[in-house]
Amino acid sequence: MKCPHCRNNGSRVVDSRPTDEGRVIRRRRECEKCGFRFTTFERVEATPLLVIKKNGSREEFDRDKILKGIVRAAEKRPLNMEQMTDMVDKVENKVRSLGESEISSQIIGEYVMNILVDLDEIAYIRFASVYRQFKDMHVFLDELQDMMKKDEEKEKE
Repeated sequence: MKCPHCRNNGSRVVDSRPTDEGRVIRRRRECEKCGFRFTTFERVEATPLLVIKKNGSREEFDRDKILKGIVRAAEKRPLNMEQMTDMVDKVENKVRSLGESEISSQIIGEYVMNILVDLDEIAYIRFASVYRQFKDMHVFLDELQDMMKKDEEKEKE
């Protein structure tokens, strides 16, 4: 495995453990040249899943793209990388459990928002503002009011 720090090809596994209910193996590695430690993940290659974008084009499902969107939305928020990676795992598991070969990007976005709203409301609003492409302040305020209503309903329960 190539070291991301010095680009050397030699590394050794320091720790290895299953994650995501045994579907993924997390490995801590150490570069044999510079000693830099990094993490890799090993997972079974899943059958291809195509995402149907808003414009009708199709592209292969990319969990890194989802993670980048979540990381962007959670910038300077108290969410750590493990929480965000777990979110992506949950979204991917939910999408793949449908058993379809294609899924719309809207459904994926809704799955992300349903998880994100419970973890960090600010990150949720940031993600929703990009995903739903708020056209003006009124649409943004409508979303905030919906969130406030849901919070009030939760408090009453």
